[in-house]
Amino acid sequence: MVEAAWAGGATPIVVLSRDPGGEITQVLAGSPALLAEPAPPDAGAVGRIVGGIRLAAAQVSETDAVLVWPGQMAWVDAETVTSLIERHGVEREAVLRPQYEGTAGWPALVPMEQLDVLAHLPTELRLDELFERLAALLPTSLFDTGDPGTVHDRSVAHDDLPPYSGPPEPARQAPEWGAAAAEAPDESPLEGPALAPYGQAADPESD
Repeated sequence: MVEAAWAGGATPIVVLSRDPGGEITQVLAGSPALLAEPAPPDAGAVGRIVGGIRLAAAQVSETDAVLVWPGQMAWVDAETVTSLIERHGVEREAVLRPQYEGTAGWPALVPMEQLDVLAHLPTELRLDELFERLAALLPTSLFDTGDPGTVHDRSVAHDDLPPYSGPPEPARQAPEWGAAAAEAPDESPLEGPALAPYGQAADPESD
């Protein structure tokens, strides 16, 4: 997911996850992602999302929109990320959702100027309910990307996904973080992901 976001042009990348065993930290070693503790459970989905948005804005002050990307949606193509970013340039105030065969998918793009509306939604709403409520309150645009990964989560094997019917995947060089980078010689240690607790931005200059 970090690779798709990076290749599609999204930056900064914030991964919200508890990681008591350090497995996610290891996978993200050398990547551009900021790994952060999510909001407490009683903050609800809206608290987790808003916390992540504020962390992203703290990393890049010019951030004017964010992609809300549920962790189970692992098969989204980088071209979908690029399409959402490009569409935001035309529909600056709208919440954007990709769709596949008429079903709204993920990630969803939320303009920063709409953050206050999102932040005041009830904490008991689940993720899908939050965006249904946003659609009733804010201009929302659905557009077909032809990407089955926007609606099929990781419970579906990648090889079992329906055909991709959108634009071709952009050519890109695969990043070197994760397992492949772990083979680097000891004299060139991995930098590792930035780490931040909930509600606190990591220092970009720190280790």
